[in-house]
Amino acid sequence: MSAWELTYNGYDPRNEGVRETLTTLGNGYFATRGATAETFADGIHYPGTYIAGCYDRQKTVIEGTQYEYEDIVNVPNWVHVSFRFIGEEWQMLGALEVLDYRRSLDLARGILLRDLRVRDKKGRVTKLTTRRLVHMREPHVAAFELNLTPENWSGRIELQSTLDGWVTNSGVDRYRLLENHHLAPVEARAIDEESMLLAVRTLQSGILIAEAARTRVFADRDDIIMRRTLAHEGFVAHEIMVDVEAGQSLRLEKVVAIFTSRDHAICEARLAASQKLAETPDFAELERSHVLAWEQLWRMFDIEIDLEDGAQMDEEVTAILRLHVLHLLQTASPHTMDLDVGIPARGLHGEGYRGHVFWDELFVFPFLNLRMPDITEAVLLYRFRRLDTARRNARALGYRGAMFPWQSGSDGREETPKISFNPRSGRWMADNTRLQRHVGAAIAYNVWQYFQVTGDHKFLENAGAELILEIARFLASLATYDPEADRYDIRGVMGPDEYHSAYPGSPTPGLVNNAYTNVMTVWVILRAFDTLDVLNPARARELRESLGLRGEELALWDAISHKMRVPFLENGVIEQFEGYGELKELDWDAYRARYGDIHRLDRILESEGDSPNDYKVSKQADVLMLFYLFSADELRPIFARLGYVFGPEMIQRTVDYYLRRTSDGSTLSRVAHAWVLARTNRVRSWELFREALVSDVADIQGGTTREGIHVGAMAGTVDLLQRCYTGLELRDNILWIRPRLPDDIHRLTLVIRYRTHVLRLSVTRTDLEIAAAPGEIPPVRIGIRNVVYVINAGQRHTFALVGPPEGTLIDELHAGA
Repeated sequence: MSAWELTYNGYDPRNEGVRETLTTLGNGYFATRGATAETFADGIHYPGTYIAGCYDRQKTVIEGTQYEYEDIVNVPNWVHVSFRFIGEEWQMLGALEVLDYRRSLDLARGILLRDLRVRDKKGRVTKLTTRRLVHMREPHVAAFELNLTPENWSGRIELQSTLDGWVTNSGVDRYRLLENHHLAPVEARAIDEESMLLAVRTLQSGILIAEAARTRVFADRDDIIMRRTLAHEGFVAHEIMVDVEAGQSLRLEKVVAIFTSRDHAICEARLAASQKLAETPDFAELERSHVLAWEQLWRMFDIEIDLEDGAQMDEEVTAILRLHVLHLLQTASPHTMDLDVGIPARGLHGEGYRGHVFWDELFVFPFLNLRMPDITEAVLLYRFRRLDTARRNARALGYRGAMFPWQSGSDGREETPKISFNPRSGRWMADNTRLQRHVGAAIAYNVWQYFQVTGDHKFLENAGAELILEIARFLASLATYDPEADRYDIRGVMGPDEYHSAYPGSPTPGLVNNAYTNVMTVWVILRAFDTLDVLNPARARELRESLGLRGEELALWDAISHKMRVPFLENGVIEQFEGYGELKELDWDAYRARYGDIHRLDRILESEGDSPNDYKVSKQADVLMLFYLFSADELRPIFARLGYVFGPEMIQRTVDYYLRRTSDGSTLSRVAHAWVLARTNRVRSWELFREALVSDVADIQGGTTREGIHVGAMAGTVDLLQRCYTGLELRDNILWIRPRLPDDIHRLTLVIRYRTHVLRLSVTRTDLEIAAAPGEIPPVRIGIRNVVYVINAGQRHTFALVGPPEGTLIDELHAGA
């Protein structure tokens, strides 16, 4: 594996789904899986294309009860190109002998290449070379190129280039029992001799989707025998008959424009697609501008890592990191700034989780926020536009403020299914994960992180403050007062763990005093107070008036922030929720011996007629998320405010306790655990980082990667380098940098954006170099080893990380120092 390439040699049908996901191309507006061009969905291949924010909901009857589900829609397949000999079947990969096969994703250029040599049953050998791009500068454009070379035959063939609207949402096996038809045909026709148009409409949401394609074959005029357009309802194709000679290559070029009725500044989607296609240049010109767009992105988003173990490992780690960055930017790109979309937990790469938006953006946000905060602002605006729906959600359950859903889609209502299917037992189970009320705290956390990075008072005044205040109001309304203990409790919730939805044997879902939820509630309330303090006084007054936020309510918030209960075990370990310590211990060794892979312990236990509710087990970090999000310096005053002792011994005991009881059933788990171990056990932290790094590349969850990438885990691995191992922390309008590189890392180099400054950081275990790009920009404060420096644009400085700290508490470093 080279540092800029993901390559698969050989054709492996068993792993084709994973490879299609990992070779997906996209630009933030839409993405197309890396399925080979000649295939349809057949159980091995799954050619899916997904447009950000394009959802549709359908109803399904399961065991006598009707349920409604909203899915991101698999839109018409634009890629399909195939050929056949006259009078024979279309050439399909499964019916051919594969002689050579190489598929390569060029990470630097965002181009998917395939080299293929096949032999059919008559002994004819054909070489096929393809290139594909989804344009990073032109959000509505994609292109495909085929070079076909007969090696030992000459003759007449027929080429077919299609727009296929007969697709369904069939990419996830456990969803197969659900209604998966989302498209109705609208129009299929020729535009001109070389261009065609397909339009479909989503059945419930009524979104018009238009695709216009131009197919050109480059051969001698006398060799092109016939050309026609074949149109059916929901399907349109170019069919071209051409003569070819052994050793002579034929080139086909297909360019596509995609629009929907959700797009801005268009009259009508079909007209927009047709017009865009007419003005779009050929593949070569598209490639040049597309590659330039990626080159510009990589200047800002690349991470360079030099390891102590040698160049080969350097390239492998670097290549996977760049693969992660590429897929993150294909999910949320500069085009996201102009869209009303969130970040789906499985990217735009498949149908896992139905394309819904979870709290995974908590893991994605920091990476994007410190590189291109305009993207993260757009992500926050997706939440802000659904604030009224969140208020409606809260009122429906008797709460105040804004209750954001655990799973969000088109309009912000709760999309979490009430039941989920266990493929191990073949049974449907109650799904109570909607009780994870902490998702609002994640949104407030992201708002505050955005403000800390950018200092964007305009966003805070127009959107961010209202989000934080209404989320604080909701979380405060969850709390009930216990006069005997003089403490506030939060009941009926679930934590991030997800394995525990109720107490053993209880018919009522929900837990009492999930520690993560309670501490996050206090943190959000404190940030709400900070928000009111930093706002322009006139704007703060307007918000308090319009929200009806009176002194009595703020006094209640203050009381909750002083008296929230946090449960502890006898040994001082933070208890995940009240009663966790009374649950049974699981015989981990016995389950590993019996099942091997126990990542999805919840499904195993349910298949045995048991429940994780009975055991001290966790799917992923729950309490430990506090140490993932906050440093000890940030947590200490919160616990002191609540009247609890907080110290390093308690942190270590808590970390050790839960690491032993976690099955890592989520790809996010290793990211959080690598983070919390970074200072106390660097060797194990690095091991967990390496495991998290290959979550999707190695499909460590045994089949889930084919359903889409795990966007939180991908971003989390990059952020472990960006923030965790550099010790980068945003606090009190200071950018703190306290590096803690694992022994395996020799040097780490990255670029971040902070308060409009572009800073290049180069970190070793002994030195930190900061180079600020020139410009007319106010200086920033950067804290290094407890010394705060005022740094100006255009400055480059190296700080020693060993020996006594340099400088005084506030030290100004002038340009050129």
